[in-house]
Order: sequence, then C-alpha cells, then structure tokens
Amino acid sequence: MKPTVYQPWVFRFAVFTACVALLPIVMGGLVTTMKAGMAFADWPSSDGHGMFAYPWLQSAGDKFFEHGHRLAGMLIGFVSIVLAAILWVFEKRTWVRWCGVAVLLCVIAQGLLGGQRVLLDQLGLAFLHGGFANLVFAFMAAVALFTSRGWLNAAEKTVPNNIHRIRTFAAASTAVLFVQYILGGLLRHLGWWPHQHLGFAVVVFVVVSMTVWVARTDKQPWIWKPAHWLALMLVAQIALGLGAWVTKFGFGNYLVVEGSLSQVIFRTAHFVLGLLTFMVSVNLLLRAARLCAVNDGSRNNAPVMENSFVSPNQFSLQGGAR
Repeated sequence: MKPTVYQPWVFRFAVFTACVALLPIVMGGLVTTMKAGMAFADWPSSDGHGMFAYPWLQSAGDKFFEHGHRLAGMLIGFVSIVLAAILWVFEKRTWVRWCGVAVLLCVIAQGLLGGQRVLLDQLGLAFLHGGFANLVFAFMAAVALFTSRGWLNAAEKTVPNNIHRIRTFAAASTAVLFVQYILGGLLRHLGWWPHQHLGFAVVVFVVVSMTVWVARTDKQPWIWKPAHWLALMLVAQIALGLGAWVTKFGFGNYLVVEGSLSQVIFRTAHFVLGLLTFMVSVNLLLRAARLCAVNDGSRNNAPVMENSFVSPNQFSLQGGAR
C-alpha cells in the first residue's frame, strides 16, 4: 500500500478553515461580553430581514455585533462545505474524508444551536453554544494536523523514550483545560461559580506546567514546539484572567464600570485565548499519540501506515481505504 502523499494546498485550506472559524468565535465572545445575544428576537432573519438583506453596516451597538456574529457563522458554513468537498475528492484516507464531513455537520449543529438560543431565549443554550464552539474549533485544527506533512511523515521522526508519559500528561492537560473552559462558560453566561473557576485555575496551572516540563526535555521539535506555545499561552491566560476578574468584580480601589472598554477587551480576550489554549493542548495530545503509534509499531516490527490514525495492530479510526 502506497503512503499518502502530502498535499500542501489541502493542508493550507484546512488551516484557513480553522482561521476563518475564529471570526464567529471572536464575534460571539463580544456578543456574550456585551450581553447582546438577544439583540434580535427572530432567527434566521434579523428584525424580519434576510441574512444578507439586513443593513448591517448601518446598524450599531448590540445589533451590529449580533448580526456580525451571524454573518461570520454563515461564512464558516460556506468554507466548511468547501473543505468537506476538497477532502472528499482529494484525500485518500477514508477516515480523514469523514472528518471533513463531520466538521461540516458540527458547524451546522452549532448554527442551529445558536438559533434555538435566540428563539427560546435560553441562557443555558447560550452556554452550550459557547462550549460546543470550543470542541468544533479544536476539531477543525485537528483536521488540519491530520493533513500536515508532520503527521504524514511521523514514521520518519525520532521518537523520544518518554513519549507515552508525554501523551499521558497532554491528556491530563486537555481534560483540566476543558473543565476550566466549562467553568468559565458557566460564569460568563449564567454568573455561576466564580470562585470555583478562580480556584480551579490553580489546578490548571499545575497540570499544564507539568506537561510543559515533561515535553520540554524532548528533542523532537514536533513535540516541544506546541509545548512551548502552551507555556506562553498559559502565562498570557493568567494575566488576562486577572484583568478579566478585576474589571468584572473589582479589586481594591478599582471601580467596576459595567460594559467598559477594558472589561470588554479583557473578558473577550480571556475567552478567546482559553479556546486557543485548549486547541494547542489537543494538538499536542494528538502529536504524542501519533508518535506513540510509531513507537509501538516499530517495537512490534509492524509498519506504521501513514494513512491510518495509529499503527495496524492498534485500534484506529478506520483509516487506510483508498
């Protein structure tokens, strides 16, 4: 069976799709911070106008941000359709093809969830809408990773001796970051558990720091590069989190001004960087899992197929059909 050939333009379009997804995410973060989720009581129309007929550039305030969020959602929908089509036609690995379809279905589900949040005026659905966005974005970035040169050429890389340990710590980091993201969503959307979110940040700091420490000694750039990004994001996220806390709840003589520019910037940036940090952790986990498969395959004298998720003697995601 011939190995899958790296296709740079397919990889670049997958990266482009994940980048475009940041537009509705950032707009959605602004909508939540500014409490503009119910700027329109109807959906998919906006004050009775069609999606492209609404005079968006002439609007202002809550309506401008909410309709901008909707337009950005339409854009990522169109781009996801193109991604799914490209992968289905040009990608040889069956499981990656279906990943493209799954991305499109997730984007559709995300749009429907956002619409129901408006029609039912439910903050609980707004929380689910925001939490699901985190998973969809990480999934999009994972699809880009699956089409990358590094993923396809993993069998040629030097596998560190502690790769299984790195995978374990990366999995732990991913888990605690997701829990923290959920706690942050409960605070943003429902005002729940602010001190739990603050306290669990200590757990996140410890676990992620340990992950970076374990991965940093690895001489394999494919592993230590995302680990270094994870370290930088962790430091930045702590700083933004403190800023978001102070502008939201105050500290000392600082006077909280609801809806102030500083509050909007800190809270939205904290939300977006949290999503990016989770994505990088998932990316590190997948890379470590890929090298674990290479290591286990070579140990058992079995070739690792480049068009499968893991080695042939392990559980895989049905890759390899050509």
